[in-house]
Order: sequence, then structure tokens, then C-alpha cells
Amino acid sequence: MLTLDKIYHASYVLKDVIRPTHLVKAQSITDECDIYLKPENLQITGSFKVRGSGYKISQLSDEEKKRGVIACSAGNHAQGVALAATKYGIKSLICLPDGAPISKVEATKGYGADVCMVPGVYDDAYNEALRLRDEKNYTFIHPFDDENVIAGQGTIGIEILNEMPDVDAVVAAIGGGGLLSGVACAIKSLNPNIKVYGVQAEGAPSMYESIKQGKIVTLDSVSTVADGIQVKEPGEHTFEYIKKYVDDIVTVSDDEICSAILKLIETQKMIAEGAGAAPLAAVMFNKLPVKGKKVVCIVSGGNIDVTILSRVIKRGLLMTGRQQTVCIELQDKPGQLLAVSKIIADLGANVISIHHERASEGSDVTGCYLRIVLETKNYEHVREITKALTDAGFKLV
Repeated sequence: MLTLDKIYHASYVLKDVIRPTHLVKAQSITDECDIYLKPENLQITGSFKVRGSGYKISQLSDEEKKRGVIACSAGNHAQGVALAATKYGIKSLICLPDGAPISKVEATKGYGADVCMVPGVYDDAYNEALRLRDEKNYTFIHPFDDENVIAGQGTIGIEILNEMPDVDAVVAAIGGGGLLSGVACAIKSLNPNIKVYGVQAEGAPSMYESIKQGKIVTLDSVSTVADGIQVKEPGEHTFEYIKKYVDDIVTVSDDEICSAILKLIETQKMIAEGAGAAPLAAVMFNKLPVKGKKVVCIVSGGNIDVTILSRVIKRGLLMTGRQQTVCIELQDKPGQLLAVSKIIADLGANVISIHHERASEGSDVTGCYLRIVLETKNYEHVREITKALTDAGFKLV
């Protein structure tokens, strides 16, 4: 059974394994409530996962330690198991799908694990890990549905209350549910009045649907920018703990997650992966009843692929009205581009790119189209520019 005593024991055991991550007051995000961040993206391995795997591995018998451990992951769990096993002098083998990013494969090796690349996707790697477990008698370290793993993640809840006993609400992302289960158990055991909320991506709402239907639901497919919480089926233990301890679960869109990632970069100088930014997205876009409250959002990880980060930033700029594409139908005569440019310049927008093309079949034979990509301040600024262009007689397409 998961108990508060077990979570406190995990907190004691992990002192030499994890890095302290003190709460950060997040200014300039919203006027609706006071937001504090629990920056687990600054944790060793860049994610909270080292807590659960660290405690689980510490509790193995001498015989189990001698035989070694095996895990399956495409990301943070792999690195957490690798680091924790190396800390305790235990051999670890991680099965990764062969499409896993090279950076994550190299990071896992760098923490001391042997890596087995498996053709296919996560499910293929998982099945191979179970086969090798049975063949070699390794101990399998589950990413979330294990009570020692959940207890390790729950140490975050104890740390939050030690630092801020008067917190009103704590918000965490849900993939398989290990993080939220542990945190909710710790917080509700110490102070049942504190609200605990879970957040899932709209493209992977497995726990959200399971709680709503009162039984574990397996999704046919999942798709989200928050790959760390892209889980088709929640755990049996985590489903029960979340049903018991969590006040509510909400979902956020990929666009909202991208906006939250961008907000963390700009206002906090903090890099979060999609799963890490999901709780902040829920608060930013008013998905939770936390107006006027003191809220802690757990930024669970910061291991975002750099190539994805550039796309996420662009999406975040579009979502917040910071970048806008305007297409204008013009008469093909001298001075038109100058007039458009003057309006944009006078209103303080910056032109990033411009494309001019002759009109196609079905439009005025002397017409042309001007497509301009602008850097703008916000949606109000975009509206101001489009109004000025239409007031000057230009036709926006």
C-alpha cells in the first residue's frame, strides 16, 4: 500500500540521489492568481522521473540488485532508471524504440545504462523488455504503475508543503498517473483542504476518460506535442489513487501547451517540455477554479527536442497574436506596396517576410496578391493593423 510513511521514507532515501528544486514565483503570467513553479525540469536528468526509479531501485533486495534491472522508455524514465541504477552500482538495460531521438539514446548511455534498440514503436520495445526480463531474470522498473515508483514521485508533494504550507492548489500533468498519484496522496494526507488537479493533453486523455467512465479506458490512438504524457492506458494503481485523492482533471490543447512553453521561456527563462508546461497551460487558459488562489504548477520536465522547440515557439507566437500572416488583394499598379508598408510601419509592426504574386484565374486581370508575415504585439495590435488596412480601402483575403 502507498502510505504517507512510505513517501517520507522515499524522501529520506532520495536525499543523496536528487537535486533540490525550490519553488519559483512566476511573475507576469496571469493576474488571476499567484503562480509558483516546482521546477523539476532542473532536476538531474531534466525530469522528476529519477525520484520514482531511484526509490524503487533502492528498495530492491541484494539478489535483485545483483541480477540487474530493465526498463522500457523513449525518454525521461530511461534516463532516470539509468542514473539511479548507476548510483547504486547496479547493471541496467534500457529497451528503446529505434525511432527514439539520438540525443535521448546518447543521454541514456551517458548515465551508465546498456541500450537495446528495438525495431518499431514503444509497444514493441515494451514487449522486448518483458521478454528479456523473463529470459535474464532482470527486475522490470515500471514507469508509473508501481507503488514504490509512485512513492518516489510523491516526495514532490512533501517538498511543496514544507516550503509553502499555505498553498491553495497544486497542479500536475498526467500520463500514466504516477506523478499525480504520489503528489495527491502526500498532499491530501497532510492537508485535505488543499485542492489537487490533474491535466492531460486533449490528444491523449486516457485518465480523463477513465475517471469520467469509472473504469480504465484504453485509447485507440494518442497524438500530442506533450510526448511525455502520451499514454494510451493509465495504470491500475494510479487510476485508484487519482480517483481517491484528486479533485478534478482537465484537458488542454496542443496550442495551449505551446503558448505555455513560450510563456515560460519568455517570462521565467525556463525550458519545459510539453508535459511540463501542461499544468501552466491549464491555469493560463482558465481551465481550473483558482482565481485569487496561491497555486503551484509542477514543471515535470525540460527534455524537449531542439527541433520540436523551434516549431513550438512558432506555434506559441501564432497562438498569442505575436505573429500574423496578412493576405491583401491589390490593384497591380505603382505605389500599392508603399502604401501598405507605410500603414504597417506607422502602427509599429515588423515585416518578417513578403510575397507578391499575380492574381489567378477568376479574379481581376489587373489584380495581384500580397502576402505579408508580421511580428505583432498581441491580438489587439493585429486587429488595429487589419482595420487600418481595410479603412484605407485595401481588401483582405
